[in-house]
Amino acid sequence: MLSGKRILLGVTGSIAAYKSAVLTRLLVKAGAEVKIIMTPAAHDFITPVTLATLSKNPVLTEFVKDKSGLWNNHVELGLWADVLLIAPASANTVAKMAQGICDNLLLAVYLSARCPVVLAPAMDLDMLQHPATQENFSRLKNFGNYIIEPAFGELASGLTGTGRMAEPESIVQWLEHFFFASLPLKGKKALVTAGPTHEAIDPVRFIGNHSSGKMGFAIANALDAAGAEVTLITGPVNLQPGSRNVHVVRVTSAEEMHAAATQIFPETDIAVLAAAVADYKPKAVAGQKIKKEEDKLILELVKTHDIARSLGEMKKNGQLIVGFALETENEKENAVKKLKSKNFDFIVLNSPNDAGAAFGHDTNKITIIDRSLKEQAFGLKDKKEVARDIVQAIIERMHA
Repeated sequence: MLSGKRILLGVTGSIAAYKSAVLTRLLVKAGAEVKIIMTPAAHDFITPVTLATLSKNPVLTEFVKDKSGLWNNHVELGLWADVLLIAPASANTVAKMAQGICDNLLLAVYLSARCPVVLAPAMDLDMLQHPATQENFSRLKNFGNYIIEPAFGELASGLTGTGRMAEPESIVQWLEHFFFASLPLKGKKALVTAGPTHEAIDPVRFIGNHSSGKMGFAIANALDAAGAEVTLITGPVNLQPGSRNVHVVRVTSAEEMHAAATQIFPETDIAVLAAAVADYKPKAVAGQKIKKEEDKLILELVKTHDIARSLGEMKKNGQLIVGFALETENEKENAVKKLKSKNFDFIVLNSPNDAGAAFGHDTNKITIIDRSLKEQAFGLKDKKEVARDIVQAIIERMHA
């Protein structure tokens, strides 16, 4: 449930800050992208180097990064996150949040965050039970914030009672339940095709293309993160999905991909056809390696099955199909033609003419065109971000 989620972890001045290291490791292991903000007081309990190493991101504390004048934009951080998790949340930070005090980077992010905010308090039992602290919790809950209740056990003071920060494993489980309950594609089944196909000439040679499969795999991961049950049919690529929940079907040729897709499609709600499927294949495949004897080698090619057209013809009410168009000329015209002829709900247009886009890159630049010919253009982005944009467009249409 946490695969692909962007978690902004706030660490405050508490002895329980040592648990933030374990929490960070578990979140990253679950597939989440983690960025960490520490309050100045948190540095007394755990080093930024530890958390930066575990999160694979720089740890932030100050507004200004260095003497260059560059700054950590609290608004951008709040917009980036899917959730702001403050663990541990000290009594001091809880009080400041409840009163709207903004005297450090974490509190500035909190006040500008549009994402859900979750607190895992950690404090001594008497501090926890103090009327001021309880009133602060009530205010934060009224603001729409979530509280992961502290646990009972031995406290740093030597006393035993309620006040321990929930264990990292419990926090991860809470987040998984939280995201699952609100996943927009929960209960939906999705089919994604990815990568190239290889059309055999002889036992050692094939006709193929430069598709890396990265876009299709990113879409499968994004659909999984949105709650869909995903089947990924992929051509020959050396990639693995980011989640064990994604069911992978590996094929080689266009005909194998066609057979798998037409078998799975009738039971799916969403199909995203991101594979670069060969349009033609050799009419005859040599049984032995073709020797280099003649000056010319002439291959007779025949059309492969058109997967997109087959699924478009099979499509029933309630099913949604997304196609891709990689065009080098008359881009919009050709994309619209494909959109209509293959019964897509919308098509994703991209072009190798755009620097950093299409095959072989970790980035892509797309335009989404729907059946009413409404266009939505996006700038050059990492393919993971592009996948989220495509899945968001799917969500909007599924809930229209």
